[in-house]
Amino acid sequence: MFKNIEELIEDSKNYSSVIELMIAIEMEQTGRNREQIWEMMEHNLETMLDSVKKGLAGKKSLTGLTGGDAKLMDDYIKSGKALSGELILGAARDAVAVNEVNAQMGLICATPTAGSAGCLPGVLTSTIKTLDLSHEQQVEFLFVAGAFGLAIANNATISGAEGGCQAEVGSASAMASAALVLAAGGSAEQAGYAIAIVLQNMLGLICDPVAGLVEIPCVHRNAMGASQAMISADMALAGVKTVIPVDEVVNTMYNVGRSLPAAFRETAEGGLAQTPTGRKIMEELFG
Repeated sequence: MFKNIEELIEDSKNYSSVIELMIAIEMEQTGRNREQIWEMMEHNLETMLDSVKKGLAGKKSLTGLTGGDAKLMDDYIKSGKALSGELILGAARDAVAVNEVNAQMGLICATPTAGSAGCLPGVLTSTIKTLDLSHEQQVEFLFVAGAFGLAIANNATISGAEGGCQAEVGSASAMASAALVLAAGGSAEQAGYAIAIVLQNMLGLICDPVAGLVEIPCVHRNAMGASQAMISADMALAGVKTVIPVDEVVNTMYNVGRSLPAAFRETAEGGLAQTPTGRKIMEELFG
């Protein structure tokens, strides 16, 4: 199995695609056959699409801290006034929708974590129509994202408690950007550049959940992650390359995460969690 993104790209040349490489690895590691693995990924896709739909209903979370923003964004898009356009704001909207469902204790698909679960479906759902993606291609989108996500996880971390939000939303955004590049007809090499572009611009992003809950600022950060994934994919497809190789960027993310004080790694002891308002919310909820 590939150890990093460079090896992933190289190994995929021995298969018909990154998709087939990832399926082969899943078959080898799980003992399941191709049909079983495909069906499991279809279930993941159905869960994602359903969570986007539910998130647009405008329901509040159990704490009342989040919920309704996805619907506000949806209404704004429908007004035709969106400055960033329907595609990018649509990705942000759907990312918010998924994370609002997560805050409601609803069913979501962790990609790669629950706190960063909105980026990938946000990017996917907003581009299904633009790229005319079939059901099969949507499932393939997830296999590609999973392959690149696996390479990131093996060389860094996807945990906010270990590496800050750069590791969670950063990794999710990177996975989405890579999958989008290939879905749009780009190469695996371009997908690697898209990941590098995303991550080098998220280095140092802290994890500072208000009251220790995966709501503020987590929900909105997924919107930003989805937006960055879209832009990074476009940059890579345009031919933009990074000077620092993608695996060096991934390793840097890991090293930066290890350097972050504990206050900035999901402990709610720093950042927005320790603002006057953040502390007030904590006291009101937990005394």
